[in-house]
Amino acid sequence: MEAEFSGLLNVAEHTLGLYFSYEVNVTLSLQRLNDLGESKLLPLWRQADPRFVWNNYMMEVLIDSKLDPFLLPVVQGSYHHFQAAIGKDIIDVTLIARRCNRRTGTRMWRRGADSDGYVANFVESEQILQMNGLTASFVQVRGSIPLLWDQIVDLTYKPKFEIVRQEEAPRVIERHFLDLRKKYGNVIAVDLVNKHGGEGHLSEKFCNAMQHIAGEDVKYLHFDFHHICGHVHFENLSFLYNQIEDFLTKNRYFLLNEKGEKLEAQLGILRTNCIDCLDRTNVTQSMIGRKMLEFQFKRLGVFGAEDTISSHPNLDESFKNLWADHGDDISIQYSGTPALKGDFVRCGQRTPQGILADGYNALKRYYLNNFRDGIKQDAIDLLQGHNIVSVARDPMQTSQRAGIEAVASFPLAFALIILGLFFAALSLRRVRNDPWNLLSSMIWGGMSLGIAAFVKANGRVFCNRPRLHQPRR
Repeated sequence: MEAEFSGLLNVAEHTLGLYFSYEVNVTLSLQRLNDLGESKLLPLWRQADPRFVWNNYMMEVLIDSKLDPFLLPVVQGSYHHFQAAIGKDIIDVTLIARRCNRRTGTRMWRRGADSDGYVANFVESEQILQMNGLTASFVQVRGSIPLLWDQIVDLTYKPKFEIVRQEEAPRVIERHFLDLRKKYGNVIAVDLVNKHGGEGHLSEKFCNAMQHIAGEDVKYLHFDFHHICGHVHFENLSFLYNQIEDFLTKNRYFLLNEKGEKLEAQLGILRTNCIDCLDRTNVTQSMIGRKMLEFQFKRLGVFGAEDTISSHPNLDESFKNLWADHGDDISIQYSGTPALKGDFVRCGQRTPQGILADGYNALKRYYLNNFRDGIKQDAIDLLQGHNIVSVARDPMQTSQRAGIEAVASFPLAFALIILGLFFAALSLRRVRNDPWNLLSSMIWGGMSLGIAAFVKANGRVFCNRPRLHQPRR
């Protein structure tokens, strides 16, 4: 037991994207930080938004012991920054991501929402502009489709989508958007998934459930990213922007003047999702971040009416790299690889190198999902307190395997398949000298096909599955 749980902690030591500050509450956006009032005098951990405190569970004993000087909130996410000159103006642009800790995990083992409405891969992204003493902030969020759904790995490239406890969908979605309204104000949910196949079925359920809560303060918009933009025409995202421009204009952004006085407040949030909330989502959010930054530049007199970021090459390149790095960080933390379609965000167009990189990363995701992420999920659950290790019971009871799962080994099965094919081919080469080798070849080939069929039929048990916290049913 000691060896197993120590091994999980060793995996947890490689957690990426952890950030902290001794003086500033990094869990809050600038607008929420500005609205704290007297709460700014409290210790950092008491000011913090518990959704974004990565080490919440690990601090519990210290909190109970009132050891405030030793409590430091840590955020998992991304932090990138650049400085550029536009004429005589020096601008600083910062992009921060904050990952929610309520439904944390790896790409295939944490999908959809839980019964409280918290969704997988929920990330708050804040784009901050500073120039001439002025500070502007714009926040948008991403998160999995807020239904109870899973996609359990089974060695297939794209496992089937499974919607569970469909009768709870209206309540789960209502809780999710109630929480968003409380924290961010008005909400527009942009759904980027396909209209056909398993994605289409999920999107349809999402759309139907949204009809019951949509109104003036909550809106739903479907935009079939792959159908409209294909694999190369991402400039067609302008069609999406035209549909949400009024919302963005009305709900504004946060703005402080040189004296630290609030001139503008952001009144609403844009929520974006695709299936993973990584690739299509990051392309879309970077486009929206670009449009908002141009809007702010024009408001502050840096840009003329016809100016765009693209007309300033150095600024354009820095901005693209900012969002590309942002997307890669979030993707690595959830899927284990950089974001797909990242070449468009970084270069402004699809490139042969980017398409090849996407193919490699897609295969790497398949490998990690099927053969590595179960252990990583256990490490996350252990670290976040989703599975409590107690000396009052045997923790190994939660991880006992039975039946086929107790003996299933994909490396062994794969080795036997290759061995069978090797001897089948060897026997075929000797058929001319001895016809009995044909029978030998058929036996070896049949063994390989039989093992392959058995592995395919029982794909789920041959994958690296979480052992401490089993998927819901």
